[in-house]
Amino acid sequence: MTKYSLTVNGAAKSLDVVPDTPLLWALRDSLELSGTKYGCGVGQCGACMVQINGVPTRSCMTPVSSVGRQKVTTIEGLDPKASHPLQQAWQELDVPQCGYCQAGQMMSAAALLKDNPNPSDADIDAAMGGNLCRCATYLRIRAGIHRAAEIARTQKGKK
Repeated sequence: MTKYSLTVNGAAKSLDVVPDTPLLWALRDSLELSGTKYGCGVGQCGACMVQINGVPTRSCMTPVSSVGRQKVTTIEGLDPKASHPLQQAWQELDVPQCGYCQAGQMMSAAALLKDNPNPSDADIDAAMGGNLCRCATYLRIRAGIHRAAEIARTQKGKK
């Protein structure tokens, strides 16, 4: 076991794990952040998506030893009060069906909206292509991202 210091959701965290432990299991088992889901374990589905320095990253394929001092954001850290525009839009439009993939979907969508606050359908499809939804709610996910962009613009206008 090796001791690692990570910055997760803005807080310093310490954990003792073997170096090749996937970040997914470090988050879920050692840090008890269960919002990030295990989907396929081979980096194909995106259910395990987190952000590392704002970049969507498959945590099932990322050894904890490779994270270093980079900032990790999980679904729990997207907004402490669960009022991120994506979270609001997801609830308003009832985007999820079973919900299993949604944390990964939202982490990818959050990175997209940060880089492109007014994405087209094609932009959304390109950014979300690495996230699979077994229930095929892709049209609702796309609508949720558009709605989140609207909510963010409205919030920005009020500041």
